Amino acid sequence: MTSLVEKVHSVLPQTQCTKCGYDGCLPYAKAIVEGEEINRCPPGGDDGIAALAKLLNRLPLPLNTEECGEHIPLQLALIEERHCIGCTLCIQACPVDAIVGANKFMHTIIPDLCTGCELCVPPCPVDCITMIPANRQWSNDDAKHAWQNYQAREERLQMNKQAELERLATAAERTLKNTLNKNKATADAAPDTTSKDTKQQAIAAALAKARARRQPTASSEKTNE
Repeated sequence: MTSLVEKVHSVLPQTQCTKCGYDGCLPYAKAIVEGEEINRCPPGGDDGIAALAKLLNRLPLPLNTEECGEHIPLQLALIEERHCIGCTLCIQACPVDAIVGANKFMHTIIPDLCTGCELCVPPCPVDCITMIPANRQWSNDDAKHAWQNYQAREERLQMNKQAELERLATAAERTLKNTLNKNKATADAAPDTTSKDTKQQAIAAALAKARARRQPTASSEKTNE
């Protein structure tokens, strides 16, 4: 059975723009079910608000432009490639992996994957990303594919995080092992002072005992005189 959160989530446009104030469409859907207003999604616009109002049996509200921004026709990001320095910051910001490139190499945007979220624009240190009209409407198929791409990216990031944790754990284990081996080697190479001290103590004890034996003899010889 489809939950209410899933139904609300399916109405949202899946641009993952975070303009609603939440970290993606799914967190906003959960917040709506918990009582958040339904008018915080600029990409969805009035049509999105009306669909949510019908689904939830709420009154439609005007878009909250003061906190979330205006509804604008679909735009796509475009990288001016001659100015791109290959910093990868836009790649890291894109929620659907619509940007390809490598460190210190030119980046480019795949138009069919771009959701127009604009999240790649602020991180660019050379302002070489602009938003241009898409000259088409955002469709349900676009939303479906965007959600799939977002999920795939999240899974990839999680796998990378897990791999990094495993790498760090292996490195820490190797460092600890090397340290223990080094300490053992140092201990093995150190002179055995314990046995030497024991011998010295035994000799000192024997000398003391010998002196103790001589002392009564000396005293008795003096008495006889």
